[in-house]
Amino acid sequence: MLPDVVTFWHGPLDALRLTCLRSQVAAGHKVTVYSFDAIPGLPEGVGNAEAEAVLPHAFSEKLRPAEPDGSWRDWTMLQFSDFFRMRLMSKGAGLWLDADVLLLKPIEIDPATPYFAWERPRQLGNSVLYLPAQHPIVIAFEKLMRQHELKPEWLSLSHRVTFALNRLRGSHRIADVRVAMYGPAALTALARRSDALKYALPEKFFYAVHAKPKLFFEPRDFSSLVTDPEIMGLHISPKGSGKQPPVPGSLYAWAADKFAQGCGVATRVAPACA
Repeated sequence: MLPDVVTFWHGPLDALRLTCLRSQVAAGHKVTVYSFDAIPGLPEGVGNAEAEAVLPHAFSEKLRPAEPDGSWRDWTMLQFSDFFRMRLMSKGAGLWLDADVLLLKPIEIDPATPYFAWERPRQLGNSVLYLPAQHPIVIAFEKLMRQHELKPEWLSLSHRVTFALNRLRGSHRIADVRVAMYGPAALTALARRSDALKYALPEKFFYAVHAKPKLFFEPRDFSSLVTDPEIMGLHISPKGSGKQPPVPGSLYAWAADKFAQGCGVATRVAPACA
């Protein structure tokens, strides 16, 4: 089964992420970006759906505080998207891909089976994620989202201690303990608890350059990455480099050229999972 690809974005998209979205369309997937405001300049073939019907903007108030002008901080978006992807899973919306996943091959899934990969030793990544709607991981997140405090029952002892210390200092948000509190660490803990680690794909399937961005942004021989039959895609994790122009001879320059076509304006559509 070639699933629909879904993701969430808040604010403008940079050139790198537009390239990645084009690669997902080129692989044959129907791609939808959920957002609270219309995103101009999306590539041709990428739909733009209303996020409010999936997870209201007001949910972000439970997370890290916004800036004084009301705009989200980077980590607010990170934490919100961790919950948003789980809400999409509960609605059977499709396969989640981060907007900075460059797809090299189509992804086929079994709708009854989780789909994810190791991001690094002992930790799963959630940049590429599919879970059946009634999977225990999804149910655990749905239960968590009904809480005001958003304190996971799977919280580690060290995080519980940090939270207790933070409360003594005046912080009552569990989200302040760690930026990625609800991301890969949570997915790994819940997958272990639900005996789902057996479905995890090897790290190289999607995270070959995740911890080594120079492999993507700097000139070098990248042929082994684009010809390896097991590498389905690359989670880039640009860390500020997404707005920089591609350097000639880099994997980024290759990708920008390969997926340069099809830039148009997407239409705003109602979310299929509303």
